[in-house]
Amino acid sequence: MTRRRGSSDPRPAGTGAAEYRPLVVAHRGASEDVAEHTLGAYRRAIDDGADALECDVRLTRDGHLVCVHDRRVERTSNGRGVVSEFALDELSTLDFGSWHPGLPDSADRLVDPDPDPERQSVLTFAELLALVVDAPRPLRLLVETKHPTRYAGLVERALVTELRRFGLHDPPDPDTAPVTVMSFSLLAVRRVAELAPRLPTVLLLNGIPVWLRTGTLPAGVRIAGPGVAAVTDQPHFVERVHDTGRKVYVWTVNDPADLDLVTSLRVDGIITDRPGYVLRRFGR
Repeated sequence: MTRRRGSSDPRPAGTGAAEYRPLVVAHRGASEDVAEHTLGAYRRAIDDGADALECDVRLTRDGHLVCVHDRRVERTSNGRGVVSEFALDELSTLDFGSWHPGLPDSADRLVDPDPDPERQSVLTFAELLALVVDAPRPLRLLVETKHPTRYAGLVERALVTELRRFGLHDPPDPDTAPVTVMSFSLLAVRRVAELAPRLPTVLLLNGIPVWLRTGTLPAGVRIAGPGVAAVTDQPHFVERVHDTGRKVYVWTVNDPADLDLVTSLRVDGIITDRPGYVLRRFGR
């Protein structure tokens, strides 16, 4: 998912915002305030009151799931290379936080001589799951599997295996399941639906293709996940999906105008880099 920066407009979101309560999802944690996909970013999102956390997962060379968005590590660390070519212990030597303006003295992208592991270390998916399970209040987790990847279906299999280890792979009620799996790849979404049929799934969409504009989602997909630009272009898509009894989660909603739009459309989930800001706009 790509991002759009927002302002700090404190006005209430949309018409009748108090009349409905969408799921507010922290995109890569509270990633405007703390470096994305770090444990610190997720702790901040929990403190902000987010209903759910969102992460991306990739497989390392030695088979560990790590929370990293990009195929390569240059943008978010002081290293160079492809995530899938690193072993976990090699990724663990990199600084994934000093690039972010929320960390002091970050401009030079140097390793902090006195680093804060929670704000600078690579985060494994298992560590994030433990945070969610041990949280002082119920939290949901939205997990995006990244594609294309050299590991193809291994990513989804590793994900379901890890969820099984935590007892999260087979929720009694998909509508209240603690974990939801997302992908831009329909094949990946269907793979998850086969491996863990009761896990809710989201098909992420950069745009609304013609074949989806009726609102009927493909087999294996429970929730539509369009970007906010796609919803701006095709606002009636939300109503059409709702008419079929399905939900819509929209990403990445940071701007006041975008928040007003998705509120007016009564989307079911709002994925944002700014969970504290969005919650304040809803008076929460």
